[in-house]
Amino acid sequence: MKRIWTFILGLFIILVLVSLVFVDFNKDKKDEKLEKITLAEVAHTIFYAPQYVAFEKGYFKEEGLDVELVLTPGADKVTAAVLSGDADIGFSGSEATIYVYNGGEKDYLKTFAQLTQKDGTFLVSRKKYDNFSLDQLRGKTVIGGRAGGMPEMTFEWSLRENGIDPKNDLDIDTSVAFAAMSSAFIGGQGDFVTLFEPNAIISIL
Repeated sequence: MKRIWTFILGLFIILVLVSLVFVDFNKDKKDEKLEKITLAEVAHTIFYAPQYVAFEKGYFKEEGLDVELVLTPGADKVTAAVLSGDADIGFSGSEATIYVYNGGEKDYLKTFAQLTQKDGTFLVSRKKYDNFSLDQLRGKTVIGGRAGGMPEMTFEWSLRENGIDPKNDLDIDTSVAFAAMSSAFIGGQGDFVTLFEPNAIISIL
């Protein structure tokens, strides 16, 4: 009887070990089938929260994608990363594809999907305004981002929609690199700055 139980126990252990090896082997095979994609992201912001949830929940892997997310501040940097082959896909304003196409590149970029519907930029002030209006930007300096970039162009459009001339009624500083805007503002440059979250809240803490 003891031999029978020893035999059964040994057989059970062997089956468990074989099962574990099989599961691990299948897992490796499954991972091998994932298509690797490098994604250059223009900004790491709460504006892209649905994407981060998808990463955490494993939705991309469920669709057979192994996505590596790389922070590449500025649409110009994202464009360079995709053109050089360092990234397969880039998240940035659609102006990047237009500039490359107009530049005569044979291997130009293509916009194939819309990630967001609205501009996610916040206007951050150096001082508190109880009843702020865009008219209070007149005569002030705003760090607006790269000239020709989507956030900066959207900001200018908003000003014009409210009867403010972005060229003559205020000074929009476009000399500060996208990744350095928050630091420049914290360092004392400009009366206002346009920022994505979480940089906007960090700048006023």
